[in-house]
Amino acid sequence: MKEGLRKMARIVLVAAALAASLAVFADNYVFWRGSQGIYENAGDLPAADAVLVLGAAVYRDGQMSPVFADRADVALEVYRAGKVKKILISGDHSRNEYDEVNIAKNYFLQNEVPAEDIFVDYAGFNTYDSAARAKEIFKADSLIVATQEFHLPRALYLARHAGIVAHGIKADRRPYNPGFYNTWRENGARVKAFWRAFFNDSPHFLGEAVPITGDGRASWD
Repeated sequence: MKEGLRKMARIVLVAAALAASLAVFADNYVFWRGSQGIYENAGDLPAADAVLVLGAAVYRDGQMSPVFADRADVALEVYRAGKVKKILISGDHSRNEYDEVNIAKNYFLQNEVPAEDIFVDYAGFNTYDSAARAKEIFKADSLIVATQEFHLPRALYLARHAGIVAHGIKADRRPYNPGFYNTWRENGARVKAFWRAFFNDSPHFLGEAVPITGDGRASWD
């Protein structure tokens, strides 16, 4: 009986060690593959079809969280620098009382971006879905991804996996509290991204194509 328990314990330990090793590999692989092509200044970026603004939290009063606001600010700089002709906002609008994309859309309209240049993706529930839908629904061949430095390697890895020529620009305009949480969470998110890409997972929703080369208002609700 005791020998059987010891054998089972050894099997569990080996399995746990293997799982941990795979997780470390996946985390580092995504980070390594996604760390190239990251810029700090809009003027240094190559041209692309659009700048992708990845959604983040919004508050009950309708204000974007600092993380989201900084992504939008940097995307506006990229657009004004002439590096892209379109802005693609991808975020969560799965229920009426929570809406990331229209809040960001209104921000760009208030800053005099023509309506036809603003595309919205209401089903960008996570970074994987945002990247996959940018290719499948919006037919983007190239993108500038505007997000924080901790998030960029995963976002670029997934965009490239989707078949997009992707570069990133850092949207770090202030300290984010708590920064350690974002860093720790990102380790797990990169592992999940690796496996979704490995199995070529489909996004939660697809739909009719709305090419990024057209009029962005066709994507509005």
